Amino acid sequence: MTDELVNVSDLNQYQYCPRRYWYLHFFDTQGRNYQRVEGKTRHENKSTRGDWLNELYLESESIGLKGKIDVLDLEDGRTVPVERKRASSGDYYWNDEVQIAGYCMLLETNVDGSVHEGALYLYETDQRMHIPITDNHREAVRETVDAMRAMTPADVPPLTDNPNKCEKCSTRQYCMPKETALLEPEKAEGTGWEDHV
Repeated sequence: MTDELVNVSDLNQYQYCPRRYWYLHFFDTQGRNYQRVEGKTRHENKSTRGDWLNELYLESESIGLKGKIDVLDLEDGRTVPVERKRASSGDYYWNDEVQIAGYCMLLETNVDGSVHEGALYLYETDQRMHIPITDNHREAVRETVDAMRAMTPADVPPLTDNPNKCEKCSTRQYCMPKETALLEPEKAEGTGWEDHV
């Protein structure tokens, strides 16, 4: 996978849990679930405005990324990529910020100037949250791209150190964190899963 361009949306998957991304990438375990179908429907029924570009696909060999920006807002002379999110809690997390930073960096390689801000539109609260993109975000994107490109089918990432993430995870039936912790306790050391068996 060394030279393969990484999909920006997969930065989110990897940041959430590298093991989850490993199953999705190498074994295509995503399937057809409710969230994906609903997300696709929302994208197809999106609204439009005069200063928006919808679904702009970009690639960059230099940063190793490719992806489709949901909405590019060009209002008031700014260039702001907007990612639409279905978040039942109405919250967003670091993995969401890294994803939007990836879109900002991808955009920078295709326009003049820097992109210092992205936005997350949360369907559940009908809010648009503006994210200032920092050096920490940019470094996280670069490190994540490198880590994802270095993955191989033979090297299964460790269990997540936050068992709560596994509760609604679509790869749980393949990952089997509880069973792994029970049958191979050494793989659960320091993850929190040792307390769940």
